[in-house]
Amino acid sequence: MGLSVENSVTESHTRTHKFFLISNYFLLGAASSCIFLTLSLRLFPSLCGFFFILLHVIAIGGAVSGCSVAVSGSNKWYLAHMVTMVLTSIFEGSVSVLIWTRTSDFLGYLKSYVREEDGVLILKLAGGLCVVVFCLEWVVLGLAFVLRYYAFVEGHGVGNGGSSKQRNGKVADEDLKNWHCPFQV
Repeated sequence: MGLSVENSVTESHTRTHKFFLISNYFLLGAASSCIFLTLSLRLFPSLCGFFFILLHVIAIGGAVSGCSVAVSGSNKWYLAHMVTMVLTSIFEGSVSVLIWTRTSDFLGYLKSYVREEDGVLILKLAGGLCVVVFCLEWVVLGLAFVLRYYAFVEGHGVGNGGSSKQRNGKVADEDLKNWHCPFQV
């Protein structure tokens, strides 16, 4: 009878986790689409093109690893995931600004073999996807932080593991009985 606080909290965590997974799936789709668009520019001999594709591969790797690291995993893997995603999102934003402001110059650095009009169109589509990837990465980072915070508060084995006293913040009655000098409040 009535609403339980735990049910609403668990329901909120479940919705947040589902939204996190859906955001990661959209991130995977946008980054892989951007890879296919850049591959259609035929830019394999270019070092700049290689790094452009590598940036999206790292974004895909971060999205895949983020699905498991945000909820469970060691603090080292979580830290590595967060740092990688932040750096990747910063570079994605920089690349998107570069594509949208200096498209013809950027296309020249890529040394593409396609016609310039087609290359500009493909590159602007890739730039739009870079903006989408940039925004999705920050959404995923925020949700990963919230999920990790929920897991830490609930004590689901995140971090050092700790005892039940450390997880819920309560002191058990048997601990009070073992004190050598009792305190009265």
